[in-house]
Formats: sequence, structure tokens, C-alpha cells
Amino acid sequence: MSDILQALLCVSEKAANIARACRQQEALFQLLIEEKKEGEKNKKFAVDFKTLADVLVQEVIKQHMETRFPGLGKNISGEESNEFTNDLGEKITLRLCSTEEETGALLSKVLNSNKLASEALAKVVHQDVSFTDPTLDSMEINISQDILGIWVDPIDSTYQYIKGSANVKPNHGIFPCGLQCVTILIGVYDIQTGVPLMGVINQPFVSQDINTLRWKGQCFWGLSYNGTNIHSLSNLKRNNTETPSQLTEITNSEAEFSHCFSAVISTSEKENIKAALTRVCGDSIFRAAGAGYKSLCVVQGLADIYIFSEDTTFKWDTCAAHAILRSMGGGMVDLKECLERNPEMGLDLPQLVYHVENKDATGVDQWCNKGGLIAYRSRKQLEMFLSLLIQNLAPADINT
Repeated sequence: MSDILQALLCVSEKAANIARACRQQEALFQLLIEEKKEGEKNKKFAVDFKTLADVLVQEVIKQHMETRFPGLGKNISGEESNEFTNDLGEKITLRLCSTEEETGALLSKVLNSNKLASEALAKVVHQDVSFTDPTLDSMEINISQDILGIWVDPIDSTYQYIKGSANVKPNHGIFPCGLQCVTILIGVYDIQTGVPLMGVINQPFVSQDINTLRWKGQCFWGLSYNGTNIHSLSNLKRNNTETPSQLTEITNSEAEFSHCFSAVISTSEKENIKAALTRVCGDSIFRAAGAGYKSLCVVQGLADIYIFSEDTTFKWDTCAAHAILRSMGGGMVDLKECLERNPEMGLDLPQLVYHVENKDATGVDQWCNKGGLIAYRSRKQLEMFLSLLIQNLAPADINT
């Protein structure tokens, strides 16, 4: 199982290289810039370029894992389809070929014979990448790959990726928008129980060299299986003065007061939730783009809670972070079920699961997190946070 996680780390870095190349190589960057213009797409293009970048990343992950672990590829699912039809009715199935030249030729069909862009993209797709974590070298965990399913979000926060803002300033370490909010998400779950087991979050755009304008990224991972819990932040020392997160224990007397939590939220969060959060968190509410990035803020300890009441996140958005949080003693729960839950009944927290689609739903809605979500690092903190949140929500808000 650690071999699988090592492979996921490696392929996530290759995916990050593709994402960076599309912004840093001139032939590819020009196509990406065109996405900002409306009504100018060439009808011969089989797909807009942002979707092509998404699909390429997804296909790279699928092929890499299938090559390393035959049979695993059939259990890899993601946000994007690899079948395109352009405005002229021509159908193209995007796949990675055995050679760089063959992949370039196929990409040329998608990109209306743009040779420079096709060759540049094929080169980075076939480039070897080495990326390991010594912490995993000494680990030996046995698990059948037959029970593993994988959710992939190839480029989360696509709007920020296309917009490409590089000079956004963070608020207490949290970026409200910009390239730093872009993530590549790979989550592994048990197809029998739906429990997340392994997660990789690659953040391709973390710091930019002022001279070369080249971006560097960082990668986070976690593994939680059969009593073994380990993650990439295990050896990092937290500095409480650098983050808004209240990492100390909350006593009963402190719980009587609000403003003992920090939360990261979406700009589209409902007004009633924001009002209740203000009473619970005070000024420690931070808005940020990207479900993957907001979850990562909790993983890093930049915020105690990520809360979202809408049903517009999906399994591929949350599986990776959920697995990492489990390895840290936290998790990700269904917000609606938490609000309706009676703690006195001794019911367990309603953790999100990843193997069952929503009934009576179609399309991508089959895999949405229907009741919203809360991501957290500590169960004790979550219980206290829910208690305060419920106290500050109107009864009608809890039962809707």
C-alpha cells in the first residue's frame, strides 16, 4: 500500500509539471490566455484548453497507476471525460500513446494542428519525474489493491488557474484567491466501505522565483489504514503565532464564549451560516477559493474548520483531504446530518463516504456531497464547534 502512495506522489508531481507548463511555456500559455476571451474559440478545436489540461492530468494519473499496478486503472474515476466532440461534429478520444511523437500527433488533432503547442504538451506529458518521501520507504502495509478505488480532481479551482493571479496577498496565511488556491487532488478509498484510506494534495503554485518567474509547489499526503496513521506533516512543528488556528485544548469555561474557532469558507456561503459563524468565530473567518485548497488550510492548521452548506462539492473534491485528515485524527462529516443529529443518542459522526452515489440523482449530482460538509482536525474541537454553531442557528436553519 505504501508503494501505491509513493506512486501517487510521483504522478501528482508529473501532473503539477503539466499544470505549470501550461502557464510557463509560451506556446501553451497563449492557448490558456485565450480562455479569457468569450466567443472567440475556433470551431475546429475539439475542446477548450482548460478542459484539455484537466483531462491530460487525469489521463496521466490513470495510465501511470495502471502501468505500475495492472488492474487498478479501472477503479480510477474523475471529474472529466476524455471524449470530445468539436463544433464540426468530429469525435476525438484523448489518451496517452506509447511515444511522445504519437501523443503529440493526437494532441494536434485536438488543437487544430498547432504543432508548437502539441509538441510542448506531449514533451511534458512523457517527461520522467522522480518524487518520493523517505518516510514511506520504511513502511510496509499489505492491502489488496482489488478493494481500492481512486477519485481524481485533476485541476481543482480551474477559474483561478485560468485567471492566473500571482500577486495575491494571504490573510493570516490563507490566500483568498490566486494560483496558490489551485490543487491536484488524488484520494484512495475502500470500495467496500467507502472509507478514505490515502490522500495526496499537490499544490503546484506556492512560490515564484522573481527572476525566472518559475513556480515551485509542495505536496501533502496522508495514510490511514487498520490502525496505522501517518502523514507528511508528522515531523513539522506548529507555531501558534503564525496561524489563526486555536490549537490548544478548549476548556469548559472557555467554551462559554464565542470566537474560539477559526473557519475557512466559500464566498458563496449562505448568509444564515455566515451570520452564525460570525457569532462563533468573530473575525477569524477566512474566505478562499477552491474546495481542495480550503480543505488544505485545515490540514495545514491554518484554520480549525472548513464548512460549506451547499451541495456543490463532489467526491473528487473531498476524498484526498478527508484521508489526510483521518490520518491526523480528524475527518470530514456531512453538515446537514450533523445539525440534525442528537448527541444524546450516542450516534457516531456522519463521515462522508465515497463508494455510493446519491439516489434519484443524475449526472455529476450522483457524486455530490449532498448535505454539505465540515472538515476538521480534532473530534473534540468539532463537537464543541457544532454545539456553538447549533446554538447560533435558528431552528428553521437546522431543519432545512
